[in-house]
Amino acid sequence: MATVEGYVPLEKLDEREYRRRIRAWTLYDWANSAFATTILAAVLPVYYSQVAGATLPSETMATAYWSLGLSFSLFVSALMAPILGTISDVMRGKKKFLTLFAGMGIVATGLMVLVSTGDWLLASILFIVGRIGFTAANVFYDALLPHVAREEDRDLVSTRGYALGYLGGGLLLALNIVMIQLLPGTWGPRLSFLSVALWWAIFSIPIFTQVPEPPAAPVELEGNVIAISFKRLAKTLRDIQQYKELFKFLIAFLIYNDGIGTIIGVAAIYGAELGFGTLELILALLLVQFVGIPFSLIFGRLPNKAEKRRPLFLAFILFNLIALPLGGIIGSRVLPGEITGAPLPPYEDTATAVGEGTYGVDSEAIRYTGEWEMETIPAEELRTDTDVTYAITAEPGAQYEIAFNGQRVKITYSTGPDRGIWAVYLDGEPYIDEDTGEPFQIDGYRATVRYGVNQAFTADEPGEHTLTVVNTGERNPASSGTLMTLAQISVEPPLRQSNLGIILGLILAVEIVGIVFALLTGKALFSGLAEKMDTKRSIILALSVYAVIAIWGYFLNSTIEFWFLAWMVAIVQGGSQALSRSLYASMSPASKSGEFFGLFGVMEKFSAVMGPALFAAAGAFFGSSRPAVLSLIVFFFIGIFLLTRVDVEEGRRVARMEDAELLGAAATD
Repeated sequence: MATVEGYVPLEKLDEREYRRRIRAWTLYDWANSAFATTILAAVLPVYYSQVAGATLPSETMATAYWSLGLSFSLFVSALMAPILGTISDVMRGKKKFLTLFAGMGIVATGLMVLVSTGDWLLASILFIVGRIGFTAANVFYDALLPHVAREEDRDLVSTRGYALGYLGGGLLLALNIVMIQLLPGTWGPRLSFLSVALWWAIFSIPIFTQVPEPPAAPVELEGNVIAISFKRLAKTLRDIQQYKELFKFLIAFLIYNDGIGTIIGVAAIYGAELGFGTLELILALLLVQFVGIPFSLIFGRLPNKAEKRRPLFLAFILFNLIALPLGGIIGSRVLPGEITGAPLPPYEDTATAVGEGTYGVDSEAIRYTGEWEMETIPAEELRTDTDVTYAITAEPGAQYEIAFNGQRVKITYSTGPDRGIWAVYLDGEPYIDEDTGEPFQIDGYRATVRYGVNQAFTADEPGEHTLTVVNTGERNPASSGTLMTLAQISVEPPLRQSNLGIILGLILAVEIVGIVFALLTGKALFSGLAEKMDTKRSIILALSVYAVIAIWGYFLNSTIEFWFLAWMVAIVQGGSQALSRSLYASMSPASKSGEFFGLFGVMEKFSAVMGPALFAAAGAFFGSSRPAVLSLIVFFFIGIFLLTRVDVEEGRRVARMEDAELLGAAATD
């Protein structure tokens, strides 16, 4: 029987060393989740559009370039993952590849501190390199799981990693938000990118130093290692019948993870479409990060036969499945709209002011003073809700004015190299910039022309107001002219009003009742069901919660419902993904963990395609994102159905036999 030099089976490790390796492995989730929160989700996408892509012709083009970079990085990662995973098995180099790609991602992220106004190409290159490094490193990180945790501990260890990831990513994101608010200019976001690189690098040290290189199946290295890896991967795919249960799970994962990923990706955009404020959305994101920590750990204990509190945990989750939707819906109907964030009645026209609506440059609601020249702009460039006529003036002192009944009004205009500086007045008084305390002015200069630029102004109270914009005749030193432009003016719907303190208090009250319910009824009512909760059934439970989320998401229309819904997402987001990882690890041969987690990575990347595509198609067909959210229920129903067809024990038996054959004594001694 063959042995692997330097390898000590997990069963023979002393408990102190075993726990030390687990801590080192889970800490990498803490380290790299900073990239997921700050770079992928919260800060870089906005910075790319508003700063790095400021010289692009439009925000739409900036968004398109960002999406192109995202898609390209995902494609390259999906292409590389199975090959690199197989090579790491052949060369016994999982740690080496983890170090290489993590280092690549860290360096690229740190260099983002150099990205300034107009540096969209540099930002794109660094983002693509960073995303590839982040994604590829995760393949080798996940592949280490079966070599770090014993089979009976993998659910707990995997969910502990996700919990630490939520905590680490959330803490640094909160710190970065403070930096962005306090530091001048673009230094807040730029130093946030540098902080992600430092965080990622420092907290990755334990996994590099304390987790040893695991064993792999012995391979005769005759010829090129890449060619050998391709042959071995091709053989695995040809022998797919041997791993039938594993591949059945992969298909189920591909489908249901698509729904999960789409909900994560579109939550903020969907909330913005419904009219929720930016602060409410950012705080909801942080809520999911931190609430996900305890619930990830709870889900990790559900399949653990040695856990005596399983009935209590199950009772608590099932209580939330029912109580959170009921609490959110009833609260939105019973409590005042000023607390719940429910939509208020629309503003209507009065004898002296126009109400809610969009008004083109030819509308009688807009009064012009001075000399104006009309120019026709192609509709695809103009991007307004009215016609294609664009008003433009070259005369300083010209102005436009609208009397409106409402609280918030938005102007749409263009910027360019020949634009000047415009003053804004609300009810005859200079509009004050909240950040500086000085009168607000619009600097229309931009190196390249950009249409469809929006700027909103808010009065202290709803009612009749007058907005006036004046061409001051001043200009940016770089500008070649003093033009002022206008495309349309929109009187916005009533601002949603909510009391997040009361809403959070109501959620906590529901959770306290849930804890009491679990303590009183858990063992009596749920012990039998808890005994049946293995890893697969725990994932199915999480997907059932996601199905309720998709249904509720179709109907919700208040801030209180959005926050109750976000809490539901936090309950299952970490647990569903962590248990999927551990279940896959249990059915994969440990000797081929790099190869099989490479395939797992491919499925993760493909699952980022179908859900957004279905969401976009449903939104375009129905003209609203509500049916698009509801359509995601298909992924969860199909995923649950396919999961019920997976024989997990058979998959684990095949994996053990493969390891026994390939690793010999190292796998069995």
